[in-house]
Amino acid sequence: MLRRAFLIAALCLMPLCAYAQSLPGTTDRYFATSDNVRLHYFEAGPRFAPTLVFVPGWTMPAWIFGPQIRFFSRRYHVIAFDPRGQGFSEIAPDGYNQDRRGQDIGELLQLLGPRPVVVVGWSLGVLDTLAYIHESGDSRIAGLVLVDNSVGENPPPMPAPAPRRPRPLNYAAYMREFVEGMFRTRQSPYYLDRLTEATLRLPQPYARALLAYPVPRTYWREAIFSTSKPVLYVVRPHLKGQADNLLIDRPNTQIAIFPYAGHALFVDAAPRFDALVADYLRSEVWP
Repeated sequence: MLRRAFLIAALCLMPLCAYAQSLPGTTDRYFATSDNVRLHYFEAGPRFAPTLVFVPGWTMPAWIFGPQIRFFSRRYHVIAFDPRGQGFSEIAPDGYNQDRRGQDIGELLQLLGPRPVVVVGWSLGVLDTLAYIHESGDSRIAGLVLVDNSVGENPPPMPAPAPRRPRPLNYAAYMREFVEGMFRTRQSPYYLDRLTEATLRLPQPYARALLAYPVPRTYWREAIFSTSKPVLYVVRPHLKGQADNLLIDRPNTQIAIFPYAGHALFVDAAPRFDALVADYLRSEVWP
């Protein structure tokens, strides 16, 4: 136990440059939240163009959206946000719940100015974005791209199958397995190493808290049905039932299923994902 704790602590104290992905053409920005936490985001593209805000998933750094930053910054003002405790952002002592994480997004949007933006939330970023809308409304939202997480629609997600072998007891090994499992396409060991190191920066108790938001799944459905803004729901086949029902139940919704990609489908199938989002922006949000 002591050896594992020492390993995790050492990784958490590593310089950010040890795992920060190089993103040419971006600028590092920081802002202080209302509870005095220093949060980071990448900025790219023309500042007066329509804005896209990318929100990553559980423990993930914003630089995982590198393909999208490069693609969309040719035409749009692109923001890739590091939630608290992730990427370059400060590891705060608290705030790892849906209310504070949603408020962090709201304070970022306020900083960006009065023009509504499109938020692209992936995995836990879907829930954080919906938490913001649930508590603050959609006046700063032009559209939503929600990627590969439940939105509280029926049917509920099936429980994860039991692993074929015991999970590794070492937290660092568990996170490496988690990171590798996000992809269907082959990623380089160097990329996987850097991504794993980035996830391990967030201490395990805080990471665990992010997986236990104390709200019922109806909370997320209430949020997505509270807004009439255009939604693009992009998922793998395990969430197809929710996607089909959302398409029926909620006007102004588009769906897309990615059957041959992993959880990080915007990396596995970047050309298809980028083209899909670009078409959605042109046809539904900013014609």
